Amino acid sequence: MEVTVIGAGLAGCEAAYRIAACGHTVRLIDCKPDTASPAHRSGNFAELVCSNSLKSDEPTTASGLLKRELRALGCFLLREAEAARVPAGGALAVDREVFSHRITQIIRSHPGIEIVGETAQDWNVNELTVIATGPLTVGKLADVLQSRIGGALHFYDAAAPVVDAMSIERAHCFAASRYDKGDSDYLNCPMDKDTYLAFVSELVSAERAQQHAFDRREIFEGCMPIEIMAERGVDTMRFGPLRPVGFVDPHTGKRPYAVVQLRAENNERTMYNLVGFQTNLKFGEQRRVFGMIPALAHAEFLRYGVMHRNTYIDSPRVLDVYSRLRDFPNTFIAGQLSGVEGYVESIASGLVCGINAVRILEGKPPVTLPDTTVIGSLYRYITTAQADFQPMNANFGVLPPHEEHIRDKTKRKERYCERSLSDLYEFQKANDLV
Repeated sequence: MEVTVIGAGLAGCEAAYRIAACGHTVRLIDCKPDTASPAHRSGNFAELVCSNSLKSDEPTTASGLLKRELRALGCFLLREAEAARVPAGGALAVDREVFSHRITQIIRSHPGIEIVGETAQDWNVNELTVIATGPLTVGKLADVLQSRIGGALHFYDAAAPVVDAMSIERAHCFAASRYDKGDSDYLNCPMDKDTYLAFVSELVSAERAQQHAFDRREIFEGCMPIEIMAERGVDTMRFGPLRPVGFVDPHTGKRPYAVVQLRAENNERTMYNLVGFQTNLKFGEQRRVFGMIPALAHAEFLRYGVMHRNTYIDSPRVLDVYSRLRDFPNTFIAGQLSGVEGYVESIASGLVCGINAVRILEGKPPVTLPDTTVIGSLYRYITTAQADFQPMNANFGVLPPHEEHIRDKTKRKERYCERSLSDLYEFQKANDLV
């Protein structure tokens, strides 16, 4: 039985190689070399578009732990990344041209992979298919996908930063709802006048990320970057997302001058996002400027705010934990289209789809990795119901917390790593994945 993989980016190549390496036939459809998206530079597969870095390789980072999980699972692209590696301290960086060239050669020469150079318009829902067309998916395929999943497709990612709950200065915030109506679902971070004015000054002058041509669009009032809002007047934010009305700071007994609200990002409340803080600031500037908010002075950012072109499905509504469309269980969604964010996360998604496609071909049930792994916890996150789903990258905030409280941050992360790799090994043995 043949598996169709649509898209030869990071996720598509990882899925195709895993399926073919297990002795099955793959039909890999990609628009290259005749057509390229605005982000592509060459006719090679698995291009790294914006950076040659695959982030940290240190075990006490979520990205480093994710790589260890992938290596344990026999990840093809990480093996090739090592072959194309260039010095970058504790990060895994590659020569981008060497990396994509090596992968293209291997994929094109594999006897189990047939390359079809065309732009996919549709797919057969009765045949095993992995759709991995990436964040710039458009055209007829996007229209068909949109129709089949009931409109649950987004084309632009405007997400606020997310911080680790344990890094929030609780002495400088309070839980309350506006006018004490309903449950206290928000953490409220007050600022006095001097702090607020200094914050506005730094916000409007902070350095912004340079956008690609395909990322630019008109600024819609519904998701205006917080720095643009600040430019419109010193009090604009105080009449918008930072309005203080309806609150009394229990530390002062008075209404604050401005209030930044934090909303829980998951049911465990291990992550909080900054409400209304969609931004195009550079990541370092987000850490610096948003750190001026007293409650966030020592905040650990699990995800930075982004505003970019990004096609992704509303995964909690339509995706199961095995990365299949619930209404079309022969169809897997891989890569950023599935709601994961980042290069290595996309590779992991492709590997999960490849593993489960092979299991179905061999008459075995699909699997989902343990929640204690970064891969498993990411899938739990993107498939768990939530009011306003945004794509997520690998971070320790999505992992279930330790049963015992570990105050030391480094030790806590070391324990995450130990637990993940131990549970993954036992999972592999139990499911014949070793």
